[in-house]
Amino acid sequence: MSQEQLVAAVRHFNRSVTQRVGALDDTYLTRGRPLAQARLLWEIGPAGAEVATLRTRLNLDAGYLSRLLRVLEGDGLVLVGSAGGDGRVRTARLTATGRAEWDVLDRMSDELAWSILEPLSDSQRARLAGAMAEVERLLMASLVDLQPRHPGDPAARACLRAYARELAGRFEGGFDPARSGVDEEALVPPNGVFLVATLSAEPVGCGALRLHPGEPAEIKRVWVSKSVRGLGVGRRIMAELERRAAAAGADTVRLDTNRTLTEAIGLYRATGYHEIPAYNDNPYAHHWFTKPLDPAAAPSR
Repeated sequence: MSQEQLVAAVRHFNRSVTQRVGALDDTYLTRGRPLAQARLLWEIGPAGAEVATLRTRLNLDAGYLSRLLRVLEGDGLVLVGSAGGDGRVRTARLTATGRAEWDVLDRMSDELAWSILEPLSDSQRARLAGAMAEVERLLMASLVDLQPRHPGDPAARACLRAYARELAGRFEGGFDPARSGVDEEALVPPNGVFLVATLSAEPVGCGALRLHPGEPAEIKRVWVSKSVRGLGVGRRIMAELERRAAAAGADTVRLDTNRTLTEAIGLYRATGYHEIPAYNDNPYAHHWFTKPLDPAAAPSR
């Protein structure tokens, strides 16, 4: 399909869904408030939630979120205040009236979902549920943002800690980042780059590139959170690192990996890497790979 056909298909789907779920109505589920207010009330939930978490989870502008909360407070449904005496952390909690309204919304949401499924046969229901799950996963993949960060950035550090924890649990004898021969503070331009993938502002993946003038570029520290595995995030990180290597003038990229990382080895082979003799003395490496780069296929942005 062409880009125009793909865009038209997405727009048609969006129109169908928003109409079918009642997103166009002034009062969602006949409860006297629009969808945005109802969704925020539901997300606050019986346990309450930090305002910053709500903003991130729903990807809302801070000012718009504040206005929505003020409306819910004015209706006697929500209380917003500091958490545990810390004035820097604001928390939204349901009042007794808000909890009762949440229960009604939850029940009516179930009824709306069943009204979509009820007219269908059992096989159609299963197909629709499966298709919805696939759409949700693909939409999640489209929301992943990939940007360069300094290795000392909090999101980058979170990724590196998660990377080290996972390798320590999978490698025979554990994993010590200091022994892997990577100076993470040097992974900044012009010597390299460190990429961080985020989903709703939460770090979910990373990858690094080291540039060696006159030598192949090297990919290091590739990690993807279990929460987004299977969404193509690893391939996207690899492709962006390769693009940046080609844009920097490298004609080849290489990497090393441990034999226990079978998923990574499969990814490398599936994306054009072939195995080569050892090119370093990394104590954790059992396999070494390389891939030729095509600068024309990776234009700078």
